[in-house]
Amino acid sequence: MADASPWLLVGLGNPGREYAHNRHNVGFMVVDRWVDRHLTPGVGSPWREKFHARMALLNLRGQRVIVVQPQTYMNRSGKSVVAAAQFHRVPPQQIVVVHDELDFEFGRLAVKKGGGHGGHNGLRDIIGLSGSRDFVRIRVGIGRPSSEGNVSKWVLADFDEHDGAQLPDVVERAQQAASAVIIDGVKAAMNAFNQSSSSSGPAVIA
Repeated sequence: MADASPWLLVGLGNPGREYAHNRHNVGFMVVDRWVDRHLTPGVGSPWREKFHARMALLNLRGQRVIVVQPQTYMNRSGKSVVAAAQFHRVPPQQIVVVHDELDFEFGRLAVKKGGGHGGHNGLRDIIGLSGSRDFVRIRVGIGRPSSEGNVSKWVLADFDEHDGAQLPDVVERAQQAASAVIIDGVKAAMNAFNQSSSSSGPAVIA
């Protein structure tokens, strides 16, 4: 039986065309793909503006899923997430946040429940405003710059040609991981998608 509470699927990124293809915006890319995969054919755009965010309401096998892309810039992501969660009465354990992960090589995925922010400003703000660390994270590896490289410039730059060619597959696996969390649970999603390399993971849920 489906839980009465909806799920909140959050993609982190920065609004605006100039940031659209940045490494820091991979969370936006994943939830965009998730919406595309689960939108009923023939239905118009599900996106609307609310809580300083782009929001869409969809259904996944009987589970209500509220998709959120905060439009407040990365370091103020919590404002939209907390407002949407409070309005829709979503408990922390049913919030799934998709974000870029510097500490993983490009393409590596991991599902994680709880924990700190690891220096990620979007997670930092969500934890600070919500007062909870218990939400689920889908970490999408973007790698780190060379030892001489600037981290801020790295995350706010577009994927290079090599990584960009593989990016669609990475985004697809990440959106599958989000569905797996919602349908199969966190532990099952971790078993299916957590891996030590960027090799392709199983296609558990389309």
